[in-house]
Amino acid sequence: MLLSQISGPMDLKALSVDALAPLAEEIRQFLIEKLSATGGHLASNLGIVELTLALHYRYNSPEDKLIYDVGHQAYVHKILTGRMDQFDTLRKLNGLCGFVKRNESEHDVWEAGHSSTSLSAAMGMALARDLKGEHFKVIPIIGDGALTGGMAFEALNHIGHEKKKLMVILNDNEMSIAPNVGAMHNYLSRIRSDRAYLRAKDEIEVLLRKIPAIGGKLAKTAEKVKDSLKYMMVPGILFEELGFTYLGPVDGHDIGKLLETFKQADNVEGPVFVHVLTTKGKGYQPAEADSHKWHGISPYKIESGQVLKAVGNPMYTEVFGETLIELAEQDKRIVAVTPAMPGGSGLVPFSKRFPDRMIDVGIAEQHAATMCAALSLEGMKPVYAVYSTFMQRAYDQIVHDICRHNANVMFAIDRAGFVGADGETHQGVYDIAFMRHIPNIVLMMPKDENELRHMMKTALDYNDGPIAYRYPRVNGTGVKLDEKLIPIPIGSWEKLREGEGIAIAAIGPMVQIAEETADILRSSGIKVTVVNARFLKPLDQTMLLELANAHSAMIVLEEASQAGSLGSAILEFYAEHEVRGCEIHLMGIPDRFIEHASIKEQREQVGLTVEAVVQKVQQVKSEQSFSYGKKTFPS
Repeated sequence: MLLSQISGPMDLKALSVDALAPLAEEIRQFLIEKLSATGGHLASNLGIVELTLALHYRYNSPEDKLIYDVGHQAYVHKILTGRMDQFDTLRKLNGLCGFVKRNESEHDVWEAGHSSTSLSAAMGMALARDLKGEHFKVIPIIGDGALTGGMAFEALNHIGHEKKKLMVILNDNEMSIAPNVGAMHNYLSRIRSDRAYLRAKDEIEVLLRKIPAIGGKLAKTAEKVKDSLKYMMVPGILFEELGFTYLGPVDGHDIGKLLETFKQADNVEGPVFVHVLTTKGKGYQPAEADSHKWHGISPYKIESGQVLKAVGNPMYTEVFGETLIELAEQDKRIVAVTPAMPGGSGLVPFSKRFPDRMIDVGIAEQHAATMCAALSLEGMKPVYAVYSTFMQRAYDQIVHDICRHNANVMFAIDRAGFVGADGETHQGVYDIAFMRHIPNIVLMMPKDENELRHMMKTALDYNDGPIAYRYPRVNGTGVKLDEKLIPIPIGSWEKLREGEGIAIAAIGPMVQIAEETADILRSSGIKVTVVNARFLKPLDQTMLLELANAHSAMIVLEEASQAGSLGSAILEFYAEHEVRGCEIHLMGIPDRFIEHASIKEQREQVGLTVEAVVQKVQQVKSEQSFSYGKKTFPS
């Protein structure tokens, strides 16, 4: 067993090149076995095994900087850098992170859960290297999907302009190379990266220009011929024009060819773009056959590929997708827009039913937002289906192009709240804070999947500007789904239980926790009011004044950033209206990033549990003997 001999990159370098191919197969089997128990990103990591081996064999991490875009394809990198024995803890509380993590290893030099950042990071590291007079290599590895992100092109443009020495590796697992042109590609890669060739090309141009009278014309003619040949034969002309030397495409599963290409790249002064072709899911038939399904997978049976999903109520995402089809059957103006997440956003059934009204823009959240604004201004009803964490990337467009235009865009914000194993880079806990202060927008969150359906109808019937409904990454509560959908009055809250002394205003899944809290407290003689604060903007001002008048304290319960979300909005409202005498207690997510664990464990970490809310109510109740002062309200 070769893999058992690898505890770090230096152990890998002790092997012969011929030993790397069998090692790659051992790594694949290790990943297939371990992820069958933990789940995780399987297909992308099976596809990058040889590429990662070649990089660590050729270069010296952590001195040389290997920068993985997104980082979900860095499992092999983790194995080779001493973390193989931690894979049983992958994506679990206090365990190995599913992405690159700087505090996990010195070999993890850049961490990101969002795509298209690696090239900008690489440029920053190359600049710092040169300013400090150091000489390490900088190597970002980016996928063909991430290359569609606008930020990647901004970085390519800058890198090509500055001519910094670094090697961009495009891990392309979608395109294929035609065998009849492979030899030409390899030939061009060799001669264009050979230092003698590059030097000879410059010397010939100098000699031509020295010929009296006609030297300059000959040099220009030679340049034109060279450019013509380049445009005919060089497959990476886009990257050449951006200032890179393009090498490839190269077979990403042939370690010998990869090492040869890296050697060629090291001979080139300035930026190099290496185009590597890989197969997602390589070595495991179910993952090769459906790399989309096996991108991020739950535990599974190795032999059959059967995914072991717990039986339960439909996810909110599924309910959203089914309801959107219902609404689209009734309204031809509905267009679904997603930034590369049709499966994750529950839109695959919609795309099959309405292929012309389903738009996947790729990893381009900003473009999607502005496009939705224009669609709405032309009379369509765009539904921007996006994860909360990815919507952050379109903040400027939401402000400038959607809300400022008061464009009637519907936001379907998935993964709102904790997301579990994906961890801190994906937590959907900031969208309330960064959206509710923008003029013109309406924000909603349902207490259950049935209310989500009614909110979707509310959004469709709303014509006065942008409107958003956010929903969590959990199974629904199992309530009966109404057949007839009825719009909810904008800004109206729902009082679920009538109590005295203390009110709990909750949103989303926290409503269920508030109700369970009320059940427990009732047995000890404490009756609390429970409110479904389903509109985050506008607030239900009438109910807020009633609650303050009838209660001495209110607990605001939300699975969102405590700073800037519903609790902040309520405090602002009471301050503006000079309401006194009702203490407000905030129970949300504190001012820190919450790492990967199960959603249940994440809630326990921050005190968003029934037990914690019961304790809070009892604590507040015990303090009610103190004088709160006379309540005052505006006349």
